[in-house]
Amino acid sequence: MKGKAVFLDRDGVINMDHGYVYRPEEFEFIEGVFDACRHFHRLGYLLIVVTNQSGIARGKYTEQDFQALTEWMKARFASEGAPLAHVYYCPHHPDHGKVDERNCNCRKPRPGMLVAGIHDYGLTAENCIMIGDKRADMEAASAAGIGRRVLVKSGQSLSPSDLSTAHSVWPSIHEATRAILA
Repeated sequence: MKGKAVFLDRDGVINMDHGYVYRPEEFEFIEGVFDACRHFHRLGYLLIVVTNQSGIARGKYTEQDFQALTEWMKARFASEGAPLAHVYYCPHHPDHGKVDERNCNCRKPRPGMLVAGIHDYGLTAENCIMIGDKRADMEAASAAGIGRRVLVKSGQSLSPSDLSTAHSVWPSIHEATRAILA
């Protein structure tokens, strides 16, 4: 299979979603995330994070704060044998920040970050997987043509209509890994 990646939401998939996390001491990795990502990496999948970061537009933290945390997170993944190819992020929010950025194409459920990853890395969308914890993650993946959409319950509360947007639903990324690749 050529040109494949696992797109990962951050808060609720990689780390516990404590709200506007931007410092390493607040960042709590979800149990089993490194095992799952190592497994995908060994199978030849690129690991790409796609994350809405409205805390930047809301003034909760700066892009520099986010970048510092991202570099720390990438170093942890690399040291665990699961290097992240890229971290795409949307710093916008429709109700906050600069007016000309409020209707961006990168904020999920829009597909901009996924489309950028597909383009930048020469991926075949049908060969890719999106793992997220929100309906918006699944809607972005669907709009980008991602072949497999997986919701995990380690982040948000999900309604029956949210669940219907995914191909499968699992308690966390760790439990989903074997089933996704079966």
